[in-house]
Amino acid sequence: MKTSITRGKNTVVGLGELLWDVFPDRKELGGAPANFAYMTSLMGDEGVVASRVGRDRLGNAAARRLARLGLSQEWLQLDTKHATRTAKLDIGADGQPKFEIAEAVAWDHFEWTPQWQALAGRAAAVCFGSLAQRAAQSRTTIRQFLEALPPKALKVFDVNLRQAFFSVDILRESAKAADIIKVNEEELPRVAELLGYKAGAREKPAKWLLRECGLNMVCVTEGSGGSFLVTASGVDNHPGFPTEVADTVGAGDAFTAALVHHYLRGASLKAMNEAANRMGSWVASHVGATPKPDVNFIKSVRHASARPLD
Repeated sequence: MKTSITRGKNTVVGLGELLWDVFPDRKELGGAPANFAYMTSLMGDEGVVASRVGRDRLGNAAARRLARLGLSQEWLQLDTKHATRTAKLDIGADGQPKFEIAEAVAWDHFEWTPQWQALAGRAAAVCFGSLAQRAAQSRTTIRQFLEALPPKALKVFDVNLRQAFFSVDILRESAKAADIIKVNEEELPRVAELLGYKAGAREKPAKWLLRECGLNMVCVTEGSGGSFLVTASGVDNHPGFPTEVADTVGAGDAFTAALVHHYLRGASLKAMNEAANRMGSWVASHVGATPKPDVNFIKSVRHASARPLD
């Protein structure tokens, strides 16, 4: 599938879980879709969170937090039967988070509504993951959302292998539905093997995924080592930027937001990769996934220009 190149302001949707991340010393609104939408909005597009919360204290607090981040609550479904809930996080010495995610929550019960259908119909891109598909109802709704997108809308499958909340079917169907799949270096061999890749094959796992799933791009992040992007026409490697890591929560979502922003504008692999690494490094240098914007820095990422990280 060929994605249309756009220069103006796009509607870009983060579709999936919305919850509160509970750290040993604080509580912050979390979930990849909200982090992604916030970073998308900083890049200058309309970042939208499509999710579901309970009609409860945590759900009300989530709506208020989205508003403070400059994100609309219009696409936030309210659930009177299921709670918003939390995810418990511990940050290791290396800055990497470990998650313990509650089950049977509001975002397990997405509903396909006229409002979401209208949103899908005007979206230029959507980023979705595997976690929000752990329950059948939300999985079905996510499929309906993807099917309702305009033909040239960009679909990004951001794999997140949390606990046991994924299956071979979820991975296969999501990869087949996507234009881009994003995995980290630990997830790549596992995802490829689950989808049928044979270890020791001459073809590298990322290239195999690209061909097997009919993707436009496979993006592999390597933490402090940067990332590499694989397409049918070539590969681009980026070594990453030296960063004093505060914590890595949300860094991958920031990476994806910058990647999508430049992909929609027809940037080269090199420009996309540099901008994405720059944005991810910036977030990793802060505590929390939604730091206050540095206007000059964001401008440099938006224009894919080089500027040393402060």
